[in-house]
Amino acid sequence: MLNNPTLNKLQEMRLLGMLKAFEEQLATADTGQMTFEERFGLIVDREDCERRNRRFRSRIKKAKPKEQACIEDLDFSGQRGIKKTDILSLVACEWIRNHQNVIISGPTGVGKTYLGCALLHAACKEGFTARYVRMPRFFRSIAVAKLDGGYEKLMAELAKTDVILFDDIGLSKMDGEQARDLLEIMEDRHAQRSSIFTSQLEAGKWYELIPDPTIADALLDRVIHRSHTIKLKGGSMRKEKSGLTNQAD
Repeated sequence: MLNNPTLNKLQEMRLLGMLKAFEEQLATADTGQMTFEERFGLIVDREDCERRNRRFRSRIKKAKPKEQACIEDLDFSGQRGIKKTDILSLVACEWIRNHQNVIISGPTGVGKTYLGCALLHAACKEGFTARYVRMPRFFRSIAVAKLDGGYEKLMAELAKTDVILFDDIGLSKMDGEQARDLLEIMEDRHAQRSSIFTSQLEAGKWYELIPDPTIADALLDRVIHRSHTIKLKGGSMRKEKSGLTNQAD
């Protein structure tokens, strides 16, 4: 069969989208009614789609979000404070192109992390690099990097990542070194990259987390004034999804 060498070459060149599209056309009688240009256009479109999907899968794998979340799965019903128009405006990712931030606050279990991960997912789909970090573990990883010589490399990676989700700010107060590390990160990212912050505390109360008022002022000045704010409310979604009734708060 004359088509076999062509299929083999597409496989060898890893043009897998073109390979799949060509195989489908060979198996479909209706494609014989199409012009060469139409058939070839469909094959090229398929290769482009496959490459976009591979790049997206690579970006989301590197981001390592805690939740496999996407905007399409968000529940906009109820009284959780999620306005669909506000969220959909963020999906276009203009806030990332404009190097702005998003602050998501609300009580525990209300879905802050899920929403943050959904925004990371949208960013990866739009071609941006992303990273998820949970603050308590993140501070520990910075401390380890200082000891093993990897601090400068870590800071460089953070500085060039398009979007970072800093999850659970405020679970505990920062010590002086942690506050200075976070300020250094935000100094590198200010007006250059974008960040998502989730916290049980509204941003105005973050001063309580930082022992040095000067560092607190400098840090919050680089975060708050370029941020979209989302305040979630309601009961714990974990409790609702569990199906249990007699649970202590």
